[in-house]
Amino acid sequence: MGTFLLTGDDESILRLAVLELVHELVGDGDRSMMVDEFDGADFTLGDVATAAQTPAFLTDRRIVVARGIGRFVVADTPPLVQYLADPLPSTELVLFGGGGAVPKALVDAVKSAGGEVRSTSVAARPKERAVWVRSRAATKGIELDDRAVARLVDWLGENSGALDGVLETIASSHVGRAKVRIEDVEPLLGEAGGVPPWDLTDAVDRGDTAKAMTLLHRMVHGGGRHPLQVMAILHGHYAKMSMLDGAGATDQDSAASVLGIKSGFPARKALDGSRRLGRDGLRRAIGLLADADLDLRGRTGLDELTVMEVLVARLSRLAPAGR
Repeated sequence: MGTFLLTGDDESILRLAVLELVHELVGDGDRSMMVDEFDGADFTLGDVATAAQTPAFLTDRRIVVARGIGRFVVADTPPLVQYLADPLPSTELVLFGGGGAVPKALVDAVKSAGGEVRSTSVAARPKERAVWVRSRAATKGIELDDRAVARLVDWLGENSGALDGVLETIASSHVGRAKVRIEDVEPLLGEAGGVPPWDLTDAVDRGDTAKAMTLLHRMVHGGGRHPLQVMAILHGHYAKMSMLDGAGATDQDSAASVLGIKSGFPARKALDGSRRLGRDGLRRAIGLLADADLDLRGRTGLDELTVMEVLVARLSRLAPAGR
């Protein structure tokens, strides 16, 4: 019937996508009779291939689901690749990534068999995340107004897997509502999710101390990052700028060459930041980072979050807007 390969970087979203797909494939059939699932560390891709080659019994089709196939390496793939060269028409095969990168040989075999490869990863850009929030809301029969969508995108941060739980609650309490407003959503939100590192560094670079402080707390509490991890992020950010100071880089391509990264927006941001702070500002930033690192390791006895709050506040004051 068909072959599906689902991958993604958020385990909860990936599992939900698999559940929805299997539910769709089962339809009005008897799940217990139709579905054969493989999970955990004990099965092999040979086991999956054998199950997929087995004709359906007392049903018109058989659904074989294999979870966590990212743990397999190229040497493990031949049995399943061989099956995919001539798949059984009565079998629906659902392969679920996780545990590592899915071997390219298996991805290619799925495509060659006419199968469908789906990524459940959520884009980082706010506009694209907003489209995703609206589409997930639509599956629950919910229409959100623009402010509610924007609030959910901001609240989720990196914790995309929390969306469906919130939407389920909204759906159960707003049956028949034409549009759900931000006022309806706000009381249902708990602690905000973590945020990507560049949100914090961008706020610091702008000199927006209040925003930077909020984002620091979200990284530590909502995102589960240890203060030492945040320190490493900030250190890497200013280290890139320092490498460009006096290096003669004039554009993002030459900046990327100095930094040893692919040319693009990160190189441009590092170059702009280096020019904006200047040599004195960069020296001051590195000094602040060094002092905070010692404080995190017990020099002053301050708690780790307080040390990071002081550091972020001082770094943001170095930006022209924060002086």
